[in-house]
Amino acid sequence: MKEVTVGDQKVLLVRSEGQYSAVGGRCSHYGAPLIKGTLVGDRVRCPFHGACFNVRNGDIEDYPGLDSLPCYKVKWHLSQSLTVTKRVKEMCSVVPDVKHTILLIGGGPASLVCAETLRQNCYQGRIIIITKDSVPPFDKPKLSKALNVESSSILLRPDDFYQRYGMEMWTKKEVVSVNPAKKEVKMSDGTLQRYDQLLIATGCRARPLTCPGSDLEGVKLLQSYEDAKDIHSSSLGQKVKQVVLKSGVVLEADVVIAGIGVIPNSDLLAGSEVEVDSRKAVIVDKFMRTNVPDIFAAGDVTSFPLTIRGDQRVSIGHWQMSHAHGRVAALNMLKKSTKIESVPFFWTVLLGKSIRYAGYGEGYTEIIFKGKMEERKFLAFYIKDDVVVAAASLMFDPAVACIAELMARGQILTKAQAQAEDLSWLQI
Repeated sequence: MKEVTVGDQKVLLVRSEGQYSAVGGRCSHYGAPLIKGTLVGDRVRCPFHGACFNVRNGDIEDYPGLDSLPCYKVKWHLSQSLTVTKRVKEMCSVVPDVKHTILLIGGGPASLVCAETLRQNCYQGRIIIITKDSVPPFDKPKLSKALNVESSSILLRPDDFYQRYGMEMWTKKEVVSVNPAKKEVKMSDGTLQRYDQLLIATGCRARPLTCPGSDLEGVKLLQSYEDAKDIHSSSLGQKVKQVVLKSGVVLEADVVIAGIGVIPNSDLLAGSEVEVDSRKAVIVDKFMRTNVPDIFAAGDVTSFPLTIRGDQRVSIGHWQMSHAHGRVAALNMLKKSTKIESVPFFWTVLLGKSIRYAGYGEGYTEIIFKGKMEERKFLAFYIKDDVVVAAASLMFDPAVACIAELMARGQILTKAQAQAEDLSWLQI
């Protein structure tokens, strides 16, 4: 790979199997430079958040993000001015004569990607997205980074996008029950809506604190756009003290992280015969199908088989995986048999340092470190049964992106590889 500048735009020039191709050089998610990512075959993986793109045509193949990359013809002399940095895939719109309705419950990325994938694959029936939120699908991870933001700046798609592609967006509405026999859902206001196929993508909600003092004024949960605005307004002119509870000990700190867990939003399925597990997560197969015909589920609310762990059933509440679930659900709604095979990819930034994590480390028995912990620059391999089941890094890009891509291709990474002095196989 090589990054070249054409006009004021960065273009990724790739030679693969003797052929040249050129695509946009910035990830469509948050604009990360793809030249710092990992190229395996015809796919480049973003070093920051794990999104994947086909370098032949620019199509997005794994998430997060919605848009594909612009794709350019390669000539030995390239001189035209480039202004496009990302590309929306071609989509159809609704045709009134098509009497078929797909109902998507939930306003997160799973529902949005499902809707877009349906339209990208020539589905011309009615699509309805129902969300309790006051705004259409938005970039929820940004809420914890900047509380005082205008909703228009964090929307995943502008309002006119839904009109252009015939997607009905019902905000401030809540589905309270599902009747599979009649193929209809009931709203909190008592109205009914019929469907032909249904996606449950209601996500999770934060588990409220139950300790003494949790009902005091100023103790708040961050779940919605309104929550962010409320927290911001109530903290103006106030001295903020944050506390973390860990193992029964109260610690004071300037900055803290409090993990109190989440609860799947599956209450609406009570009495519907849709199977849930002990956590109330909706059980789906590798095609995102529930046990009830024509009802699918996606995102944080699900328990699904994870390919890289031998189809172990897991619940992973994360932005990237929700995108992937939505795409797989849509394709299987259209009878295009597709399995969920994405590799979990997580990220965060703490004190200006970037942390990446890929895989699924539950049950690991050993950690092998590379780099120097004291310099806050390292790579950690999580080992179980002599196999690398996950990896985490701090300021060690693109190692985790490379590991995720190798896992996605079904390669078994061994403990011996992790222990080796030569890590050239990681493209670092």
